[in-house]
Amino acid sequence: MSTVRSADGTELAYSQVGSGPAVILIDGATGFRAFNQTSSQIADLLSGSFTVYTYDRRGRGESSWNDASTTPAEDEIADLAAMIGAAGGSAALWGISSGGILALEAVRVGLPVTKLAVYEPPFIVSDIRPPLPTDYVEQLQTAVADGRRDDAAKIFLTKAVGMPEEYLGGVVGSPFWPTMLEVAHTIANDGAIVGKTMSGDPAALDRYAEIVTETLVAYGDQTDASIIEGDQLLAKVVPNATLEVLPGQTHDVAADAIAPVLLRFFS
Repeated sequence: MSTVRSADGTELAYSQVGSGPAVILIDGATGFRAFNQTSSQIADLLSGSFTVYTYDRRGRGESSWNDASTTPAEDEIADLAAMIGAAGGSAALWGISSGGILALEAVRVGLPVTKLAVYEPPFIVSDIRPPLPTDYVEQLQTAVADGRRDDAAKIFLTKAVGMPEEYLGGVVGSPFWPTMLEVAHTIANDGAIVGKTMSGDPAALDRYAEIVTETLVAYGDQTDASIIEGDQLLAKVVPNATLEVLPGQTHDVAADAIAPVLLRFFS
């Protein structure tokens, strides 16, 4: 493990494998290196051609947390800038779910990114499913401030993931739940990064029309219809984007399904 400091002093823990041009992998909400084994598996599969970096986003795993942060989206972009600095000053990015939205935002504001690949950023651009509540981030922040991390996790699962409330009992009783509670204080960051892109308004994606970096947008053909719809629109909005559909894949993509796509694109 290595560490790098972000602009506000937050210490980010990361791992690197392989050799060659730099590629940084970005987890979505609640993911981190010790918890999301898919990222490390992808890193290993890419390591023959690239130097691959996986990192714990702030407040997760072995990375620190800044309680005083008031600009979570900007701070997470600054974290990614620090990671790019650790990788030599420029890098290709791959982001999954809300990590893909973070990657898009980082490129949009001008970070030195050579190529951009996103897998299933969870846009909601129609009434195909309920949008995020307008006070979603505030609900999460209030729950955490009140010491109700369990409520914050449940808000995320029902409002953002779209899980029916009757399924929550199974999740709460699973081995996954304690880890979810450990990182529940970070979920509002992803809500801030998502912004209005899960509001049901397709115009919310117009902000990505200014991205000129070569971009790959990928989704699985077995995933949620709202994600498919949103990602198809993203591929039309970004001028230099290509769209790739992975047969048999869901939002929980398999490393051996996405790695060959990334190898081809980043090469």
